[in-house]
Amino acid sequence: MTLRVVVADDQELVRAGFGMILDAQPDIEVVAEANDGAEAVAAVREHRPDVLLLDIRMPTMNGIEAARIVCAETDCRVLMLTTFDLDDYVYDALRAGASGFLLKDVRRDDLVHAVRVVAAGESLLAPSVTRKLIAEFTSRTVTRPVTPPAGRLSVLTVREQETLQMIARGLSNAEIAEAMVLSEHTVKTHVSNVLTKLGLRDRVQAVVAAYETGLAVPGGAVPGGSV
Repeated sequence: MTLRVVVADDQELVRAGFGMILDAQPDIEVVAEANDGAEAVAAVREHRPDVLLLDIRMPTMNGIEAARIVCAETDCRVLMLTTFDLDDYVYDALRAGASGFLLKDVRRDDLVHAVRVVAAGESLLAPSVTRKLIAEFTSRTVTRPVTPPAGRLSVLTVREQETLQMIARGLSNAEIAEAMVLSEHTVKTHVSNVLTKLGLRDRVQAVVAAYETGLAVPGGAVPGGSV
């Protein structure tokens, strides 16, 4: 199956470069390019791609607003582009529904791999990236309203809440299985249940939800104990 991709970046050379790299792959087709967020949204509506490669900072409509619209209206997966590894807008982009992010100086092979991973329904953030990202950005959101865990998370079983806590720490399924003394298959089931019950697209949104509800807090501690 050929993966359909839209590339959106206001820098023509960056946009063209990413497009050429992706179009050269036998299983990827760049169906459109856009130079701002509004054009990106229009391109997704017209072409219905599998993945939108989207710069965070663009004129007319920024990438965060574009991601919010695309994720709300379609099943297209959004992969954000940023210049800095701790861009001020990354956390907001993930909250908008993005499945991960890449630095603009990403290597060719990593770009291609990222598009394939996101298209397959996985989140892009590796455990080490998740830890750094969440530690940085949740510390900047302490003034955001927090939904009590007993409310939004009451639909989860105790085991599922424990699983969500570990996802928030950036642990892989294998690491969660080892920590909880469970099989990876059982952990996958718990993860799937967490996403389904909370109406989340992927593990990235699960991490955000864990911090926004107060189930997990920056630094690795959780209310009522530690993880």
